[in-house]
Amino acid sequence: MIRVEGLTKSFGGNRVLRGVDLEVPKGSITIIIGRSGGGKSVLLKHLIGLLRPDSGRIFIDDVDITRLTGRTLEPVRSRYGVVFQSGALFDSLTCYDNVAFPLREKSRLSAKEIGVRVDAALEQVELTGVGPKYPAEISGGMRKRVAIARALVSEPEIVFFDEPTTGLDPILVNTIHRLIQTLHRKFHFTAVMVSHEIPEIFEIADRVAMLYEGRIVETGPPHAIQSSTNPVVQKFITGEPDEKPSF
Repeated sequence: MIRVEGLTKSFGGNRVLRGVDLEVPKGSITIIIGRSGGGKSVLLKHLIGLLRPDSGRIFIDDVDITRLTGRTLEPVRSRYGVVFQSGALFDSLTCYDNVAFPLREKSRLSAKEIGVRVDAALEQVELTGVGPKYPAEISGGMRKRVAIARALVSEPEIVFFDEPTTGLDPILVNTIHRLIQTLHRKFHFTAVMVSHEIPEIFEIADRVAMLYEGRIVETGPPHAIQSSTNPVVQKFITGEPDEKPSF
């Protein structure tokens, strides 16, 4: 579904991505882990098409999106759903209108059809009846679920999650993870998640990729990452200080 080849990106002389290679199988939950400030969100923004690399290629199926701009990128983006770290809800809109927003902007559905889809999306994230409320009137965990409902309401093939549990307590972290897993089983979308929630992410991931100093240093199923002999991987998942070993 997604293939990244030799992706590089610098900001003001700071090399953030130094040749990222990554494959995301269709229908999988692939979680990218790594230290804060290590480029995980920068990589995700490239996959979404919000940033253009200095070099390298990103394929969605067989389409190299690094060669697309503006309107030519829209057909690919129409296949995406995105859950941003902050939730990125519109404070001036109700939860219902937040979820309806992508359908009103990008589809030709009638108001009645949109209503059916929005009600179903809110029900799927266990927020039936919350539609009339504004984001400021609900809890942080509920706002995260509204953001997930908005990402899924257009029935995307690919869903990107940028640290969707940031700022939540451990119980809510597990609740959101279980919700993502349940929705993934139901809708079979391809998921790419950036997260630092160790060890919780090993319960929901099909594949885990470790980003370190601008490169993917190891990729595999959760059990392989957990038993990895790579010192960088082991120190990260056990929370040990990074002494920057050479490879």
